[in-house]
Amino acid sequence: MTSPAPASAAPAATERHARRSARRRRWMRKHPPLILGAVLLVLVAGLSLAAPWIATHDPQALDPLARLAPPSAAHPFGTDALGRDLFSRVMWGGRASLVVGLTVAVLATSAGVLLGLAAGFVRRADGLVMRLMDGLMAIPDILLAIALMAVTRASLTTVIVAITVPQVPRVVRLVRSLALSLREQQYVEAARALGTRLPVILWRHVLPNMVTPLVVQATFIAATAMLTEALLSFLGVGLPPQIPSWGTMMADGRNFVAVAFHAVLFPGLFLAATVLSVNLVGDGLRDALDPRLSRQL
Repeated sequence: MTSPAPASAAPAATERHARRSARRRRWMRKHPPLILGAVLLVLVAGLSLAAPWIATHDPQALDPLARLAPPSAAHPFGTDALGRDLFSRVMWGGRASLVVGLTVAVLATSAGVLLGLAAGFVRRADGLVMRLMDGLMAIPDILLAIALMAVTRASLTTVIVAITVPQVPRVVRLVRSLALSLREQQYVEAARALGTRLPVILWRHVLPNMVTPLVVQATFIAATAMLTEALLSFLGVGLPPQIPSWGTMMADGRNFVAVAFHAVLFPGLFLAATVLSVNLVGDGLRDALDPRLSRQL
């Protein structure tokens, strides 16, 4: 027969659970922007991912008899100038914005890490890489994106590439500055003295110390990418017409604001909410992951 558990085991487990709950509540009170941004982002992402099931109409279906109809039970967000259901188009448009933001953040961060490490640890590559980055940063982001779109065919891939290229220099400059500081640390010099190869040093000792600023930078890149995609689509040089985009919806409705303000209101609200949520997550991660800011809080 097994002996019964000590009477103190249950109170001890309850006390540990209470301490964990208290720490969780204190952490949430310290970082309300992160919690608010994460909840808002999950909500928008959930609606976009569920678009095939919650959309009430085909986002491309035309109904000229219902053009510029106000919000109603049949069309919760109303219709646009071609009679297309705005609720369905807004839900599907969120997919394009989220895909662009996430993909651009991953690609720009990956390319920036590789080039920034090369500039920070390979002295011969430093001048070449940084002069190239300075040249790209001398051109405004939107103009560079428009120029890249002008020489390619409109598609989701070309939009992602056109937005990624202007974002890479920012990551390169960040990674290079961190690499210049980290390469002088004693643990890096000790690894070199022991004959450790440079790729191993970068993987084990340098990259782990860059994770926090890179994650924060990636969130801001994602927000910028969503805004840039919407602006390109608004100008008519972004996603092709068959892909619903919040920027395209606002461009289609800008001439009818006086008689059908909903054609611009709802896609604009969802774009603003998504960008705001990503920025709140970035600010919250910066405050939560930076030990100096955490102590101040």
